[in-house]
Amino acid sequence: MSDTNRPTNTAAETIKRYDQELQDPPKETKVEPVDHDEIREKARDRARKRPLITKIIDTLRKEKKPFRELIINSEPLERRVALLEDGILQKFDIERGPGDDRIVGSIFKGRIKNLDPGLKAAFVDIGMSKNAFLHYWDILPAAADSSIEVVRVNKSSKKKKNEKKLTVKDIPNLYPVGTEIVIQVSKGPIGTKGPRTTTNISLPGRFIVLMPYSDQCGISRKIEAPRERARLKKIIQELTIPEGMGIIIRPAGEGKKARYFVRDLHILLKQWEEISQKMETERSPACLYQEPDLIERTVRDFLTEDVDRVLIDNPRDHQRVIDLVSQISSRSKSKIQLYSDAIPIFERFNIERQIEQTFQRQVPLPSGGQIVIDETEALVAIDVNTGSHKPREGDEGNTIYQVNQEAVREIARQIRLRNIGGLIIIDFIDMKQRRHRNAIFAKMKEAMADDKAKNHILPISPLGIMQMTRQRQQERTSSGLYTGCPYCRGRGIVKSATTVSVEMQRKLASVIRRIRAKEPDRDLHIRILVNPGVLERLRSEDADLLVRLEKNYNIALTFRADPNYHVENFKILDADTNEELRG
Repeated sequence: MSDTNRPTNTAAETIKRYDQELQDPPKETKVEPVDHDEIREKARDRARKRPLITKIIDTLRKEKKPFRELIINSEPLERRVALLEDGILQKFDIERGPGDDRIVGSIFKGRIKNLDPGLKAAFVDIGMSKNAFLHYWDILPAAADSSIEVVRVNKSSKKKKNEKKLTVKDIPNLYPVGTEIVIQVSKGPIGTKGPRTTTNISLPGRFIVLMPYSDQCGISRKIEAPRERARLKKIIQELTIPEGMGIIIRPAGEGKKARYFVRDLHILLKQWEEISQKMETERSPACLYQEPDLIERTVRDFLTEDVDRVLIDNPRDHQRVIDLVSQISSRSKSKIQLYSDAIPIFERFNIERQIEQTFQRQVPLPSGGQIVIDETEALVAIDVNTGSHKPREGDEGNTIYQVNQEAVREIARQIRLRNIGGLIIIDFIDMKQRRHRNAIFAKMKEAMADDKAKNHILPISPLGIMQMTRQRQQERTSSGLYTGCPYCRGRGIVKSATTVSVEMQRKLASVIRRIRAKEPDRDLHIRILVNPGVLERLRSEDADLLVRLEKNYNIALTFRADPNYHVENFKILDADTNEELRG
């Protein structure tokens, strides 16, 4: 009798132990520093496997370029895109399913609901919960951008030479309450603020940007070679651009033949024609154009000749990328590969570990120093410390300079990864020599030069502080992965039910694949312990995904929820033995 009862008691004790674990917040785990040297070595091994012709072209180049890879992880609830340079994560984008709003860059036909003379702004109803913010300055024709060199003015013959120039004082009379207006979102809603908009509409293409309401044509100043700029100026002069419209050649257009710009302009003009037709037929509020999803944006913005390889773990998205690339650069099709290994793609390339480190407050540096990042409502403060690095006696000055150099590269990288915007204050370790301070300032400008978001950097002040601003177009990356937390142990955030659901399903799929690889015919019954909020998500939005998982792997899933379980906790158990299953 006692032998019969022993397994039952053991099972009850196991469940009780799991209940207690799930009631408490997860233990803070220290993220181990990522060995960048090891990652670079693995990337060099992958680079050696490139086609021979590609390696010959790279050898003939005077400048040595890093091995760049685009890694696309496509799951039912979430798409993630990582840009690696020599294996190191440089850019990270995330998109949550079809319901994830792609508002920045979208064009709306709205109606002015209110004018605020004090703010000099209009509030426009575009069909969202918050009215869009439209500053009077954003209604005026855009002034020349300092980052663009204007090389051609494509004026419309319809414009009168003596036409009165529009000023801010004219706006209330020209755009009274109730007026319909076409605007484009320049910044997404942040916190309690609605989206910021402008009437100066622009449509980005692969190599050029079309500006339907501006007659200025120019070249990005990021293209620096004088001979190349002269060639591009000639191309602009020869392009057939409709009167009253303008274009800007993007940095991606450097070195491209004229036919690429002709094709890009044709695609954008056709796109604008469709938007113009909707302007006439749609009633406000209405969305006339929505920014492409993450896959299309990736092809448009990142898939250039500088990218050596693209790996995608979803067959449907793999084919979609090939179809998109076929329209713009058939040579690039050979770079696109389908990833089918059993190991998840982000784990295979050490991206998961690098992402984990991205949201840590302390980020280690190779020398043993560290940077500490604190994000507040008003600004982001970044502090550079020597950490565990112990300088040799008499060599303190060079050590401080070395740590600050490492910090510059990592700070620029972290700003891009976290999508930090607004005011940024950087407290470098004090440097006595002015040449060191000037060198750090120059390196910071160089490190931020390739950032797509506009930024402005000031020299290091007498107090050792560097101030900079970076264009804020949308919420920081962390805001999409976490939600407010009443029991966070001081962190201020916990993962959302969607994030926990994604992680749980990702781990569950990994567990099942490993078991099926060893025991393909085993009857598998899995029990999952979760918070009720997560279970509600699983029962509603994710129910079809779980049913499909059961059918595909011939398994049975059951769930148990308890309101005392912490929202970030879950356990995957073998229902027959009550043992925890690990991926």
